[in-house]
Amino acid sequence: MPTVASFRPSFMQIYLKLAQTLAARSTCKRLQVGTVITSTDFRKVLAVGYNGNATGLPNCCDRDEPGNCGCLHSEENAVINCDAPRSIEKYAFVTHLPCVQCAKRLINLGNVKKVYYIQDYRIRDSISLLNSVGIEVCQIEDTFK
Repeated sequence: MPTVASFRPSFMQIYLKLAQTLAARSTCKRLQVGTVITSTDFRKVLAVGYNGNATGLPNCCDRDEPGNCGCLHSEENAVINCDAPRSIEKYAFVTHLPCVQCAKRLINLGNVKKVYYIQDYRIRDSISLLNSVGIEVCQIEDTFK
């Protein structure tokens, strides 16, 4: 008989599942994305975000143009929500590979060590950008299908 420990999810799985759950709150018509920022010891969730319009605005896209809907990105919202000092080492868990602009936001957040994601984004330039400043990028298989 399998032990309880054999079904114990890793922290990576837990936080990626949380990112997927947060993505369900997204009001973007095209793509639902969620982000969780944690401490590197996995003991603290420092911030969360999902893509959608700004607080107080209608819960819908501003435009129907793909890639220019006007929604704030999930990583952007998580960075805005993160009040941890730059000195704290961080991991980011994102349902999708961040775009270049969100990669830059994660870089400016300070001390992000790794970005974990499940699904590729249509443009993969953020991987080399993040790697160029020492941030490791890891694609993780979606084990919650």
